[in-house]
Order: sequence, then C-alpha cells, then structure tokens
Amino acid sequence: MSESSTAEANRPGKSSKEQQPGLFARIALFVRQVVAELRKVVTPTRSELVNYTIVVLVFVLLVMAFVFVLDFGIGKLVMWVFGTPSA
Repeated sequence: MSESSTAEANRPGKSSKEQQPGLFARIALFVRQVVAELRKVVTPTRSELVNYTIVVLVFVLLVMAFVFVLDFGIGKLVMWVFGTPSA
C-alpha cells in the first residue's frame, strides 16, 4: 500500500467503499461471542458456593452495621445541633 492509501484507510469515518456488516451478521456475531464466553464459565462446587454465600452475607452485615452507625451518629449530631422541637 502506498502512504496515501494507508492514511485513507486509517482515517476516522467510513468511506463509501467500506461497508459495515449487516444487522443480522452483527447479531449472529454477538450470539457467537456470547456462546463462546458462556463456555468459559465454571460452575462452583457446593463448598465454594457455601463459602461465597457466607462471605457475601458477612460483608452485607458489616456494611449494614457501618451505615447504621453513621446514620445513628449523624442523627444524634443533628439533634444536638438543632435540638428537639418542643411540643
């Protein structure tokens, strides 16, 4: 290839000679790629699944406790700053 044709091929935008694959070809390519990725998936063993579940539950409980402490502390701080409304 000459330098000018290389520069034209690398420029952004599509020329009239370059054609993008059709809609169905792109869908077929997508489906083939999805199937190829799904073949790489490894199902965890029962013990791995139990361990992962325990880890997730413990993490969720820790985050819930952290948010509760923050909410409780900010609530107390706001009540201290602005005081309780008198009835």
